[in-house]
Amino acid sequence: METKAIFTIGYGKRELDEFIAMLKAHGINYLVDVRSYPYSKFKPEFSKDALSAALQREGIRYVFMGDLLGGRPDDQECYIQGKVDYERLKSTEPFRRGISRLRTAWEKDLRLCIMCSEGRPEECHRSKLIGEVLEAEGIRVRHIDAEGNVVSQQAILQILTGGQGRLFDEPFTSRKRYRTDST
Repeated sequence: METKAIFTIGYGKRELDEFIAMLKAHGINYLVDVRSYPYSKFKPEFSKDALSAALQREGIRYVFMGDLLGGRPDDQECYIQGKVDYERLKSTEPFRRGISRLRTAWEKDLRLCIMCSEGRPEECHRSKLIGEVLEAEGIRVRHIDAEGNVVSQQAILQILTGGQGRLFDEPFTSRKRYRTDST
């Protein structure tokens, strides 16, 4: 079992039992939900209350931090042409407070896993935003991918950039457009 790392996972197409089994296999004691809106129409068992109750039965604590670390912030200044600009989001006070809380947990050697909905970490803000910031601060990040493999943050960045690095340090943005205005 890997030590001194913050894990991430997305439930994607997983069933709840498989999801919980993966957390247990990695010794996770805290699941940190970073979805801005912690509900699922298609997988209601992953909605906040249902998931929290299921995890509690398994001895895993559910912590909601989507208000701090979510990929769809309320702050309209974080959007450019309808997409979330992660560089802008990184500088907000709520995001910095969320990163500080993760650092504190890491310093206490708590076994935690950041969760979002996307099964593939390279499609999610947990790698393009949170993982990038944590690694820059010296915190090791390991992603549990859609197939259940543990993948480093560096390997995910290789996937995102095609091994070419980011051209002109171009910042990552959300892959989806959330707003239709031209801000």
